This record gives sequence, C-alpha cells and structure tokens, in this order.
Amino acid sequence: MSAPHILVVDDEPDIRNLVREILEDEEYQVAVAEDGASARQALRERRPDLVLLDIWMPDIDGISLLKEWAEDDGLVCPVIMMSGHGTVETAVEATRLGAYDFLEKPLSLAKLLLTVERGLEADQLKRENVGLRRHAPPVQEPTGKSPVMQRLREQVKRIAQHDTWVLITGESGSGRETLARYLHSQSVRKDRPFVDLGVTSIARGNAAYELFGSEEGGSVHYGWLEQAAGGTLFLDEVADMDLEVQTQLLGALDTGTFMRVGGSDPVKIDVRIIAATQRNLEEEVKQGRFREDLFYHLNVVPLHVPPLREHPEDVPDLLNFYVDWFVAHDKLPYRRFNVGAQNFLRNHSWHGNVRELKNLVQRLLILGAGDEITQDEVETAMGAAEIHSSEGMEAVMAFELPLRQAREKFEKAYLEYHLRESGGNISRMAKQVGMERTHLYRKLRGLEIELKERR
Repeated sequence: MSAPHILVVDDEPDIRNLVREILEDEEYQVAVAEDGASARQALRERRPDLVLLDIWMPDIDGISLLKEWAEDDGLVCPVIMMSGHGTVETAVEATRLGAYDFLEKPLSLAKLLLTVERGLEADQLKRENVGLRRHAPPVQEPTGKSPVMQRLREQVKRIAQHDTWVLITGESGSGRETLARYLHSQSVRKDRPFVDLGVTSIARGNAAYELFGSEEGGSVHYGWLEQAAGGTLFLDEVADMDLEVQTQLLGALDTGTFMRVGGSDPVKIDVRIIAATQRNLEEEVKQGRFREDLFYHLNVVPLHVPPLREHPEDVPDLLNFYVDWFVAHDKLPYRRFNVGAQNFLRNHSWHGNVRELKNLVQRLLILGAGDEITQDEVETAMGAAEIHSSEGMEAVMAFELPLRQAREKFEKAYLEYHLRESGGNISRMAKQVGMERTHLYRKLRGLEIELKERR
C-alpha cells in the first residue's frame, strides 16, 4: 500500500527540493514539477492526494492553473497555494476557486506539515461524507455469534493481513458489501479510500470510462481505479461486466498498469480488488459470459457469505443491531421484539436475507406503536409486504424472458416507481435508491426513462 502522494509545483529548485525532502522524511510519496506544463504532465501520470502549488511560475501563474483544474472535472484533491508575494485579493481568488489553504514564503516547516496533514484529513472526511450521503453502510463487524459467522470473521481477519485479491460470493441481501468494508477496515489499507463500484449501475458502453478514466483535450478524468489508489476497489456484481471491459481489466491486472481512454501513457495500479457476485462465476465461465483467466485472477481468496436461513440463531442479534441502528441514525422510537416475535422470525425462510430483516425492522419501527413488538404485529407486517411484493413482481416481470431482459424490466419499473415517489427530484431519488446522481442519470438514460415527462 502506498502512502499519500503529494505533487509539489514550484519554479525555484531550492524550495522544490527542500519541500520534497521534508515530505519524504514524513513518509509521503512526492512528485515535483517546475512549471505549469510539467504539472499538467504529472497529473496525467498519476492522480495526487494533495498539491502544493506556487503562484508565480514562468509559463503560467498558479491561479490560472488552479482555475483550469477546477473547470475541467472539479479539483480532484486539496490544493495548497504558496507565494512569497501574495496579496489578500490573490488569497481570496484562490479560495473562491477551491484552494484548501494559502501558505506564505518563506515557508514555516511546522505550518507546512500541519497544513498538509489537515488537508489530507479534510479530503478523507469529505469522502466519508459522500459515502454517508449515498447511504453507504457503516463499517461494522458482521453480526452474529453462530459458529459459521465466527469462522467467517476469523477468516476475514486473516485474509486482511495479506494484500491478496478476494472474491466474495453470496445471495442477494446476504451482506457482501458489509463484509468487504469490514475486510478493508482490518487491512493495512484501512486509512486509504474504499471505493465501491456497482457494475450494474454503469451505463452500457461507459464502463471503460468509469473504471479507467479518460484524457481529452488536455484534461484528465480519473476513473475508479485511480480514485481508489492505495486503497480498495470493491466491484459489486462483477459478473455483469462486459466481456470487452473484462479483457481490459485483465490486461491491467497482468501488467500492473492501464491506459486511460484516449490516453497515451500507462498508469500504475496500486489497489486491492475485492469482487462480489451472487452468481456462480464458474458457471458463467462455462457459458462464455465471463473470462476464465479473469476469474482465476479475482478468485485468489474466495469468501462465501452464508444465507441467513443457514444461521437462524443470529436473528435475535441482528434484530437488536438494526433496532439500535435506526434509533441512533434515523431517530426512530425504540421498540423491542418480544420472545414470541423473535422465535417466529428465527423460523422464517428469509429469502431476502439480512436486507429483508433490516427492512422489516425499519417498517415496524416506523408504523408500529408501543414499546413491544409482538408476533402478531410481525406476521401482519410480513403478510402485507409479501402480498404487495408478489403483486408488484407479477405486474413488472415476465418470467419467460432471458435473465438480462427480465432484470432490465424490473430495474425500469423499480426506478420509475422511485421517480414518482420523489416527485421527479433526482437528489431525493438518489438517496432513496442509494446511488450517486451521476450514475442514476446514466442508468435512467440507459433504460430510456424520460425525466421531463415524469416531472
């Protein structure tokens, strides 16, 4: 795993080299550039975690360069401006363009290191806030005292100490992403990004741009592989990846480098891959829908998340966990499941696994009243949900269709429903379905759902 990568842009060799030596002593990785042209090239070669940018340079001033970066794709990382001849107006303009801070020369080394540290911390906090807005689950230890869950946790802790790639299998709703986040939190990469990429959320024909990034007209768009640099990239539902993109990903894994779309220079990979699927990848390989060599690359260490019906003794712990979760995070009233309700739920088939249990707890806390949740209340809530679910599925699904077409039909009905519920408000809808707005727009376009008509 790499340390944070910092780019120092300054036309004075003495200052440039001094700052580099100081930062390298603090165990940062450092690249240097002497002017705007070399700074642009450095950004093409590798996405930095922070930039120290001088204002006065021979070919272009730092403010103009900052403006250029901000206009392209937004600032990709914190930028700290440096100047020996700065004015209040310059500092204000830099701040308006998104600069994190402004340092005056001669540099105070203590202030330099403190500002760099705070800039990196602020960027990490920003990433975490984005994750919360996308309803990303908290980093939690997989819940349950059953032997099967104890073995799974021990297995994850051992695997986390080795920088191998991992393939997580399990049914829908079983907690594959929770396990991936927990594995990342136990690894040496825990202080670096965890980037989750739902392969099914990428519009067709756009996967290469999303994964590898692009270069066009001198500007660089960093893909998910670079955004996860030094950390972990979680590829959910990897079986849905197009064969062409599978081939490109395999080439990147084989060589340790990849090319951005439209780019001319190879970019090095420093990332751990955790892939997940609910499908049988070996069967997908036999059917020619998944590359065999990529399967063996991803399947270095397999982890299987058992369905909830195989460890029903964990149901009471899961009920308590999600009650506490919704009380703390959604401010719902506290209610407890009585013994009869718990015993009833232990014998439920849980076709939707942990996700079904979580949704049931939320429904009962929102709609119910009183301190205690009884078996009768649970049966009523589950019966109503099953009737609604079966009617809805019959309405939108044609079971004679091939799986891919059936999935698209369901996705379209699902998104149209949430679009109606949100009144056409994409920000609200994105929160409801747990997707980034950019991905949601692409998905809606890919399914030919017209926003203007719905609004």
